[in-house]
Amino acid sequence: MERHRLLSELKKSGPGKVGVVLFALLITVSIYVVFTYPPDFGPIRWSNPAVWADNPKAAPPAWIHLFSDTRPAEHQVFETTSPVHAPSGETHDLEYVFQIPFTHQADEPPTFLSFALARAVYHLRPPVVTVLLERPDGEEFTLYREILRGPRPGESPPYQRHFTEPLRVLLSAERRAVEAVAGFLKGLEDPVPPQEQWQRNLTAALFGSPASPEAFGVLSGDYNLVVRVMVNDPADSVEKVRAVVGGSVFGALGTDILGRDLAEGLLFGLPVALLIGLTASLINTLVGTSLGLVSGYLGGVADVIIQRAADIVSNIPLLPLLIFMVFILGPNLWIIILILVAFSWPGLTIMVRTMVLQLRSGSEVEAAQALGASRTRIIFRHIFPHTAPFVFAQLVFFTPSAILAEAGLSFLGLGDPSIPTWGQILEHGFRTGAVFLGYWWWVIPPGLLIVLTAITFMFLALGMEPVVNPRLRRARSWRLWR
Repeated sequence: MERHRLLSELKKSGPGKVGVVLFALLITVSIYVVFTYPPDFGPIRWSNPAVWADNPKAAPPAWIHLFSDTRPAEHQVFETTSPVHAPSGETHDLEYVFQIPFTHQADEPPTFLSFALARAVYHLRPPVVTVLLERPDGEEFTLYREILRGPRPGESPPYQRHFTEPLRVLLSAERRAVEAVAGFLKGLEDPVPPQEQWQRNLTAALFGSPASPEAFGVLSGDYNLVVRVMVNDPADSVEKVRAVVGGSVFGALGTDILGRDLAEGLLFGLPVALLIGLTASLINTLVGTSLGLVSGYLGGVADVIIQRAADIVSNIPLLPLLIFMVFILGPNLWIIILILVAFSWPGLTIMVRTMVLQLRSGSEVEAAQALGASRTRIIFRHIFPHTAPFVFAQLVFFTPSAILAEAGLSFLGLGDPSIPTWGQILEHGFRTGAVFLGYWWWVIPPGLLIVLTAITFMFLALGMEPVVNPRLRRARSWRLWR
């Protein structure tokens, strides 16, 4: 019945409706992350530099061009496992051809161009890899040509190459790419920028045409990166080819200084924050409520012991204690939750005890005692239901406090390093000077998410106030709508 009262009051109040909608959104996103992210996302992906090697470093979000007169180059990644041409078995046609078409429409050239080749197998002689760039104006540049590593001493066929780590080549820094651009410019009649100038920014020449003797203009349109792999046996194979057209902007929330996608880290931090907040709050509420019920109803020695323990624990400052305990025991997520629970129950215990003292002398409890009801039945059937709305409100209030406590520890560098959290992302940003360098996308989103989560539970608590204090039901001037 109390549960139905809570839901009814939440539906009636504006803050309650907002809180329910926001909480449902947080839960939905958290469920999506739990089912789509690997459980070991922290050590396997987030903390693995190889995963983010192709990403731009400290790049702002892609949507910032909406507030600018120029369109920056957006980071693009392409991957294919299907060649447009494969060996047919004839000796004169032993070639794999992969094509990666892409469009460049920005007002600036890409920051870099790279390609990667993975899982190559050969039986006789190593394949020859050639990479070409076809431009919208019909020009074709040979950017790279290399032979894969030959057999090692004692190695027997088939020979496997780049199964663990792909072959990565920065095409915009290759000597052959410089020679290709130089040959192209040499055939032009108009004056062209000197090689010393465009060689420092080779992508400006690869993705542009001379606009003046001093600069290149951006050549927009459809490009095609062609990867040719000449093999020597029809049984040879190449499984995957990847191309990266580097940009100055990236994704929905940009990247950090290591190239990590901040949107991925922030999404993963949401279920972690809810896990910390709800777990710590639930256990703390169970402990505090149980001790308050026992202390208030039994009285005597039990009451004295519980209240003196509550007085001692409540006077210990939590944050310095958290810092000390995490420093001694190690930065583990469950240790942080355990410490939060161990030193956060006294306030609820004292309040519940006060309510139980009033209820113990009431007619309902006296009638139950006269009928011979046991202490356990009286506590859970005749006393606890009257305290339940208040207890549930305290559970909601404590959740953001636990989330903020963990974020504060992570910001101080004492969080669990194996699990990315919002506090850790903030701490890494401040430690590397993101605030002073103007990397706002690294600092503002995690801060806003922490605030949004706290506001969600604040709205839920405001919506439940009329249940805790019935006098508020007559005054709903704070409602957002009727």
